[in-house]
Amino acid sequence: MATVTGALPRVLRRPTSYTGWWSWVTTVDHKRIGVLYGFTAFAFLLVGGIEALTIRTQLAGSESALVSPELYNQLFTMHALTMIFLAVMPLSAAFFNLIIPLQIGARDVAFPRLNALSYWIFLFGGLLLNAGWLVGNSPDAGWFAYANLTSKTFSPERGLDFYALGLLVLGTSSMAAAFNFVVTILNMRAPGMTLMRMPVFTWMTLVTSFLLITAFPVITVGLIELAFDRLFGTNFFVTAKGANPLLWQHLFWVFGHPEVYILILPAMGIVSEVLPTFARKPLFGYPFVVLSGVSIGFMGWAVWSHHMFTVGLGPVANATFALTTMVIAVPTGVKIFNWIATLWGGSLSLKTPLLFALGFIVLFIIGGLSGVSHSSPPADSQQQDTYYIVAHLHYVLFGGSIFGLFAGIYYWFPKFSGRLLHEGLGKLNFWLMFIGMNLTFGPMHWLGLDGMPRRIYSYPAGMGWDFWNLMSTAGSYMLGIGFLAFAWNFVSSLRKGEKATSDPWDGRTLEWSIASPPPIYNFATIPTVHGRDAFWAQKYLETPGHQPRGVPSGGADGDGDGAHGQGAGHLGVHMPGLSYFPIIVALGLALAAVGLLTHVAVIALGVLIMLFGIYGWTFEPAEPDE
Repeated sequence: MATVTGALPRVLRRPTSYTGWWSWVTTVDHKRIGVLYGFTAFAFLLVGGIEALTIRTQLAGSESALVSPELYNQLFTMHALTMIFLAVMPLSAAFFNLIIPLQIGARDVAFPRLNALSYWIFLFGGLLLNAGWLVGNSPDAGWFAYANLTSKTFSPERGLDFYALGLLVLGTSSMAAAFNFVVTILNMRAPGMTLMRMPVFTWMTLVTSFLLITAFPVITVGLIELAFDRLFGTNFFVTAKGANPLLWQHLFWVFGHPEVYILILPAMGIVSEVLPTFARKPLFGYPFVVLSGVSIGFMGWAVWSHHMFTVGLGPVANATFALTTMVIAVPTGVKIFNWIATLWGGSLSLKTPLLFALGFIVLFIIGGLSGVSHSSPPADSQQQDTYYIVAHLHYVLFGGSIFGLFAGIYYWFPKFSGRLLHEGLGKLNFWLMFIGMNLTFGPMHWLGLDGMPRRIYSYPAGMGWDFWNLMSTAGSYMLGIGFLAFAWNFVSSLRKGEKATSDPWDGRTLEWSIASPPPIYNFATIPTVHGRDAFWAQKYLETPGHQPRGVPSGGADGDGDGAHGQGAGHLGVHMPGLSYFPIIVALGLALAAVGLLTHVAVIALGVLIMLFGIYGWTFEPAEPDE
């Protein structure tokens, strides 16, 4: 290895400093990458929130003209794309990075540099997707981008080019991360941690990763064909040349409905971790909760055409997908009943993480019930493209995913910051978001059933929709205030919040057995697992008289880091070093995509930068330079 290192040009030598901003650019530590994912996703979440508030302000009253119809189309399209691909999915990825290696007793992920590459591709892909705002041509055909709206005839501007190329780049990021976590979970678990001893969040991460690996190739094919139609004049979706517009719908929704579970399964995993901890009892029916999550992953492939009940597929297809849509509610119901049984008879501690978990259950039940009503083709034919669909979507993905993710933020914040979020501000944050959520999206059920179409720029006076739209807009501003309360709580607590012990919640899983914040190596000694709730078993060992005895917080030896040592170097723990090649490869990929919209020279430059990064990555030494 020394020979290879000596042969490398100086420019290819790895950086060695772990401090300063450059260390964040070159980091391959899963915890730092999780932080980068989290902050970037929250920034995009604020962008998506501003877009949503603009939409709701436009619709607060009839015949409003706050924004133009063209800008409105761009706003509702980019709001959906931002919240799905740039906020909820990467927030889940932040938790994958922060939590999974700690929960399975590993020192890092299987491929640390690939992990860093996935983040930088995500960042550049998100910027590319939003670059249309800079040139006044953002995507404007809805996040589903149905043909024929995507053809050059109806969308001659560059907006949908940013859509296709931005999502292709983002898909590369998701695939890289998913492969990494599948390998990590299947191969790097601590001794004794069998599959049926894994925490539920780890299980849901594994299922989500397999869904990403299998779903994204489908939309990748569709996006490549769309890009070829728009950039090179092919005719995959051009109906004037004989194409079938339903081809895109099938490709999109074969991806799009597993995507719903990609968004919700991580939140379900978080809730399954929070409830037992704050109920002070093990998760009820652990095998059923796990198997229901796996069932959802499989069954999610059999329901895509319930998005297409009104396109004329015929009675056989409609009846088949109606049945599969009804059946997939069963494993979801299994989870809900097991969560309720976990709470039943428990010693509940109504801290903010539990409040958000309870809010998740309530709101997800409402969204699930409205979803079941869509499973009937006759009912769906009336609800299709009305605000009833918007209400259902947001109860599932906002009331579900976002509330679950916030439960995780409040739950694991002390582990990675060493401080507790302020409980009073946390509860204010919860009630503002819970009330605001219901006030925003609850009225949309009535508006939709009364016939208000979705995706309309304005509506005439005298329809009877003004009051409920005004209430919905008021609720959206309450949601915005709730997010500001969280931001204030986060920043102030990070600076001067109450210091947290390594195990402030009396946690059950291995991440609570190490110091807060965790050392770079996580565990100096890899733990051995003897049961499901591994850290509870470690803390409450039975004495000969069968009485539980406490173990000092921080680990069985009470050393404060749960790793039986104060540092990695003197123990010979090898950790991957810093590397700037992942960001170089990601930059080259993004530039090559930009070149498809600008000039062939930019494509060549991007490819050269990417090849340079791959070359350096290939010959980078395994050990840090001396």
